[in-house]
Amino acid sequence: MRKYIAEAFGTFVLVFFGVGSAVLAGGGIGIADSISITGISLAFGISVIAMAYSIGQISGAHLNPAVSMGALVAGRMTFVDFMGYALFQTIGAIIAAGAIFILASNSAGGYDIASNGMGQNGYGADYGGEFFLISAFLFEVIATAVFIVVILGVTAGKGTPMVAGLVIGFTLTMIHLVGITVTGTSVNPARSIGPALFVGGTALSQLWVFIVAPLIGGAIGGILHRTGITGTDSDA
Repeated sequence: MRKYIAEAFGTFVLVFFGVGSAVLAGGGIGIADSISITGISLAFGISVIAMAYSIGQISGAHLNPAVSMGALVAGRMTFVDFMGYALFQTIGAIIAAGAIFILASNSAGGYDIASNGMGQNGYGADYGGEFFLISAFLFEVIATAVFIVVILGVTAGKGTPMVAGLVIGFTLTMIHLVGITVTGTSVNPARSIGPALFVGGTALSQLWVFIVAPLIGGAIGGILHRTGITGTDSDA
């Protein structure tokens, strides 16, 4: 149970500060602003770094059902643990989204979730670069697979565990720098579920993409790791 609670806390931190950077930082951090995209990307990446070095020794700091899927396929965890991780990660993300909603709703500047949104993922007309479904799905699969390959590689037997948190955090930053205008960048079903539950509407109807595509990407990353392209877990 301790590792599940750690995952819930870690995912809470990731969503609260990552999504919160887009919602709570005001108009100066909108998606249309390239400087703001950098800021949001760094908020997600730094959150992962902080959690990797604080709860990593307890749960591995997956913070993401897609990462846990990659670990499952790579043979690093059981199916029971995968389900437990995914459940508690999602709980942490929902609590974080709720906290962001409460904070945003209680400001003199005014906040309307229908018009301001809550950092939800999406695609199509009136969202980001207005990419179509196929682009959104393909980006999420590719970006997640790359993310998982990096994570499993740097934490493998001959990986670089001392700097793993930094490598993983900066990889997530890299992914966000490209993906924010495409889908708002999910690569994490829990991160997508939290805000979508509060926003509803289109965010909820499109949510399946940000659950299915990252999980597929996670499985692909796990398979690629098992081929030995980034070293194997028996290389210690």
